Amino acid sequence: MAPFREVRLHTWTEAGCEYGRRCVPEEVPVALRLNCRDYAVMLASPADLEDFVYGFLLTERQIERAEDIAELSFDERAEGIVARVTLRGSAADRQRPDGGQRLPGATGCGLCGVQSLRDAVRPVPRVAPAPRIAPEAVCRAVAALRDWQPLNASAGALHAAAFADIAGNIVTAREDVGRHNALDKLIGALLRDGRTSHGGLVVMSSRCSYELVQKAAAFGVSLLCTVSAPTALAIRLAEEAGMTLISLVHADSFAVLTGADCLDWHKDG
Repeated sequence: MAPFREVRLHTWTEAGCEYGRRCVPEEVPVALRLNCRDYAVMLASPADLEDFVYGFLLTERQIERAEDIAELSFDERAEGIVARVTLRGSAADRQRPDGGQRLPGATGCGLCGVQSLRDAVRPVPRVAPAPRIAPEAVCRAVAALRDWQPLNASAGALHAAAFADIAGNIVTAREDVGRHNALDKLIGALLRDGRTSHGGLVVMSSRCSYELVQKAAAFGVSLLCTVSAPTALAIRLAEEAGMTLISLVHADSFAVLTGADCLDWHKDG
């Protein structure tokens, strides 16, 4: 399935109304079935879905490593896409008899499949201390993010999540209409490639909501950077995880909300 499609539209400007076409991103239901049991239905962009499944299952604590997935296949239907996942070992043993969560998750929903308030804001694991990084490296990574968003350049409306090295050079990136989906895809890509988040930073094109901190902490991310502002709950969770959270990044400025000790204010990375 193509990640975007062309639509007809009328565009109004002060010069008048014009008829034309433009590309818009696709958004499809993705139903996850774990060992023949329904687990969750998410809305996502139909690109890099293998990475999405791996990242989503890791951040939802259904798997701990890439090897926990024995088999993954996709069944494209008129109403959406079914991802059939076969788990092995302890990951298979963790599956609840009733199939786990069965609620649909909206594209921007951070409470996907949550069935109680206790499950909504789960404790986050402590992460390793963030590596020393120069402020210029943070701005460099954010400035480069646009070049890693081909789908957004074609259709707009997509978020991006990228992993950059300590010098601010982006290594890989993923896009999705949902910010948490984009992060899941990035985590899945790193997981499948045998990489960790150590020695670098995760950069997001969005605001920082609490579920981004939860998902980042689940993968051991110690330095999270978002273009827009964080919520108060996101800041509290970042503090709980020992994570460095940087937001409101511009070409020559940003705000450090937690973990400022890792910033090397006197060194250009």
